Amino acid sequence: MSISYSIKDSVLALRPYTLSPHRVSVKLNQNENPWDAPAEIKQETLNRLKHRVWSRYPDFTPQGLHERLAEFSGWQPDGIIAGNGSNELIQALLMVTIGAQRRVLITEPTFALYRQITTVLGGAVISVPLSGDLQFDVAALLQKIEEAQPEVTIICSPNNPTGCVISDEDLAVLLKAARGLIVVDEAYHEFSDHSAVPLLADHGNLVVLRTFSKAMALAAFRVGYLLASPGLVREIGKAVLPYNLNAFSQTASEVAIEMFATKLQPLVQVICAERDRLYGELGGIPGLVPVMSKANFMVVRSNNEPGRVLAKLLEKDILIRDVSGYPMLNDYFRVSVGTPEENDLLIGALREILK
Repeated sequence: MSISYSIKDSVLALRPYTLSPHRVSVKLNQNENPWDAPAEIKQETLNRLKHRVWSRYPDFTPQGLHERLAEFSGWQPDGIIAGNGSNELIQALLMVTIGAQRRVLITEPTFALYRQITTVLGGAVISVPLSGDLQFDVAALLQKIEEAQPEVTIICSPNNPTGCVISDEDLAVLLKAARGLIVVDEAYHEFSDHSAVPLLADHGNLVVLRTFSKAMALAAFRVGYLLASPGLVREIGKAVLPYNLNAFSQTASEVAIEMFATKLQPLVQVICAERDRLYGELGGIPGLVPVMSKANFMVVRSNNEPGRVLAKLLEKDILIRDVSGYPMLNDYFRVSVGTPEENDLLIGALREILK
């Protein structure tokens, strides 16, 4: 029996957000930290949970986590919301701002969920393409903000999938021009050594999103957080479900923050070094042109059809991401930065496939 009569036409027209089901030995398609969380973080998390009463709900507001996040980010505890990954917080923010034909401005190509959630909520997506060299076109963004005055503008920085970063100077110009909110998604900020958080104090229309799924090596626990003015956080919080963050995720996140400098930051530094090495190695393979990135991934232009490259790599037990369906990226694939050993396997496989 068809149920299409119950679903909004705009939702029926959407392609669902999906990922490859393949299981491989070298998984370089989801921008994860290639190393597991250090044993010390796991053990301390388990120790703390062992003494917790499991029959009781987690904290309604995870105040201890918020305080640690405030110290870690340099922002105030009452201007923070923790959630089930930054995706839940993107959804909550758009739920309280976007309705019928209210506008969200995005750059393209970028993270597909911005468009998907806006469309499901009945909002209108307007977009500005990146420049020809896949950098932010700030002049075009400024013009579109001044013309359309969107309720929300979302800038992913470093941008997924291209890895470009917006400067503080350019962001400040956009913040002054916008009557609506400007959201900077910093899921990969640890790899760029740059953050928009210092601008929060002077710009009440700025929202910053972050995650524990990448540099913090806790993707399995789905933890993200939002930073904004306390008044704005109170309103966004109305769209967050009660007890949204379970006790295990809260505890693991607190431990990860406490041990970041000693246990996780060194891994971030290795990933950044490997990213730069991978960029140089891929650039030396005929038929490939990698794009410099400030994240833990990069897009690569290929003179072979990206779907074919992905299929050939799968035969070698290596999985990458085909992004050729994104705007401007019809001949590109994306690779996450793996361990040195995984990156060597990828480089060798690509040399063989493209020789």
